[in-house]
Amino acid sequence: MQPNGLALPLLLGALCLTVPLAQANPTQHQFDYRVRSAPADELHMEAPTLPDLSGYTKEAVLAKIPREKRGQVVVRRMLRQDALKDFTGGNERLREWIKRQQGMPQAIFIEGGLVTAQDIAKALPDSQFAEQEPGVYLARLPIVVAEGAALHVGKETRELRLSQERGSFLVNDGLMFLTDTRVTAWREADNGPASMRDNGKEFRPFLVSWGGSELYIASSVLTSLGYDNSKSYGVSITQYTPNMHERLQREEPTGWLIDSEFVDHWYGFYCYEAQNVVIKGNTYRDNIVYGIDPHDRSHGLIIAENKVFGTKKKHGIIISREVNDSWIINNESYDNKLSGVVIDRNSERNLIAYNRVHGNHSDGITLYESGDNLLWGNQVLRNQRHGIRIRNSENIRLYDNLSAMNQLTGVYGHIKDLSDTDRDLQLDPFDTKISMIIVGGTLAGNGSSPINIDSPLSVELYRVKMLAPRKSSGIQLAGILGEKQDEILDLMVRQRLPVLIDPIEPEPMTN
Repeated sequence: MQPNGLALPLLLGALCLTVPLAQANPTQHQFDYRVRSAPADELHMEAPTLPDLSGYTKEAVLAKIPREKRGQVVVRRMLRQDALKDFTGGNERLREWIKRQQGMPQAIFIEGGLVTAQDIAKALPDSQFAEQEPGVYLARLPIVVAEGAALHVGKETRELRLSQERGSFLVNDGLMFLTDTRVTAWREADNGPASMRDNGKEFRPFLVSWGGSELYIASSVLTSLGYDNSKSYGVSITQYTPNMHERLQREEPTGWLIDSEFVDHWYGFYCYEAQNVVIKGNTYRDNIVYGIDPHDRSHGLIIAENKVFGTKKKHGIIISREVNDSWIINNESYDNKLSGVVIDRNSERNLIAYNRVHGNHSDGITLYESGDNLLWGNQVLRNQRHGIRIRNSENIRLYDNLSAMNQLTGVYGHIKDLSDTDRDLQLDPFDTKISMIIVGGTLAGNGSSPINIDSPLSVELYRVKMLAPRKSSGIQLAGILGEKQDEILDLMVRQRLPVLIDPIEPEPMTN
């Protein structure tokens, strides 16, 4: 559902026609530019169709649980198990579990059908899985859901605690359901959650759901999971590593995370080569590096109606490296260390719509090297740098967005040569090209300029309101727009025509 319009006192400020126009200082560009009218009908777009979210409910999750066949609980060594090779490969990682278990490391395996936490408690001694009080269980070994099996931790389990000291964690290679429960990384020495310390270097329990698996979390709370080590970030849905995937040939993993709370994780959520994951109606609070972080070649994702705030190191929501054909809609992202929402590293054909992105410590919405994306109806407010920032990205469409009271620019577009950085240019190529269309919406009360765009291939502007300038000199466009400000405002404001700003091709050299 589209959010209601925001009542801002500053929007009562004067339209750009009623304040003095100030010419920005000219800068050097690769081309000379011209300003001309553009056809209005080519800029018309209907409001985007949003995915139907009504079917993503706890009841739908419960209906997916395969109840016809009961499974079994066995304890085996962790070595030579496909689902655990990422955590036992090499002496260093294996040594972690030898130290914590004080012997050859073992894990609890769920096999053959459906198992509950109560089933595990009945099958194992307290030294491996203990009921500490009614409905509260402490796992002192890793738990692996095997391919073809299912684990349901439901409302009968008030809390599932994963012992940090004993090296417990959750691995899903089949089906995992967490509903109406709590899962907590547990520090036995403190008799409380394993809250972050040592800047992520210390092991903390985590949850990983592998290729071919399905993970469903509904109406639950997960706390203090993950640390700075591969596939151990917190709650992850990830394809197997390339060598393992080549051998196992598992389908892309998937899952739903709905109406739940994720607190104090290294990453609130991470996915890699996942498909059709639904992240809906959750709260991501006080996570360390990222709140929500879909990564490499994930696609068809729905990230909707989440509240993401207090991320301590980086961004609230970020999709990065070819995360395509996805929806980021109706979220609220605020008070994060860097940006509220980031589209990064050749992530294309995504819809970023109706989000409220405010009070972040860097930009509101940031696009890096990611073309062919649509931003529609977002509210981007009071961020400490730019409202909407676009770098090295072509065919970016901004329709009916409100970018107001940001410390720097309402919409900032620029190019940057990344060749001298540590970027892997084969994995993450880029072009120093930028183009965008801005239609409708309001840019109001931003600190330096409503719009600043340098060296574009093209910019089209139509029906953009620019209100309440902070500077006494009035509305002040910047970049190439500043150099052409009088022509742009004459067409867009006085004549109410679309404006196209594009380079003048140099005349061919003749002998």
